[in-house]
Amino acid sequence: MPRKLLRHILPNRDRLEENAFLKRYAHWFVHPNLWHLNRHSVAGGVAAGAVGGMIPGPLQIITASLLALGFRVNLPVAVLTTFYTNPLTIGPLYWLAVQIGGMLTGRRGTAAMPAMPSFSDHAFGDWLLALWHWMWSLGVPLLVGLPVLTALLAVAGWFAVKVFWRLHVYWELRRRARRNGITRKNAR
Repeated sequence: MPRKLLRHILPNRDRLEENAFLKRYAHWFVHPNLWHLNRHSVAGGVAAGAVGGMIPGPLQIITASLLALGFRVNLPVAVLTTFYTNPLTIGPLYWLAVQIGGMLTGRRGTAAMPAMPSFSDHAFGDWLLALWHWMWSLGVPLLVGLPVLTALLAVAGWFAVKVFWRLHVYWELRRRARRNGITRKNAR
């Protein structure tokens, strides 16, 4: 069921070749793992999306796409996974990153975190500069905690997909065996 649903929702290579903008880049999208729904490719796509999702602003999808292309993992899953970060979740995730960085560096003096600059309030270049100043104000705890949290989320997502995929296969095999009337005693 999840595999059929994902195949229906996610774009395929043919749809990308029809897109006028992406047609000239179609040769980058030929590797089968970029589109196949198998546990290795989907797990890698979730990990790539988890890494891309922690990058603030409009660079999330670009980063996840480049990681998916580089590691040859499922591209649509990587792009969709970046949406775990949004205006409601990015603040708590960065706060958690600052806390992790504070624990690892011994600098726990950041009680209140300043607000992240809004992309809609600035031009792109001004936003990047404001983002840089915001990250600099958070200091060393953010610079240490963000990569650690990103790695933890990517590894946790990768393992979660592997475990749930195996469980799904196991449940499907059991359901199929029950439907066909096969039990352990009958199988021997």
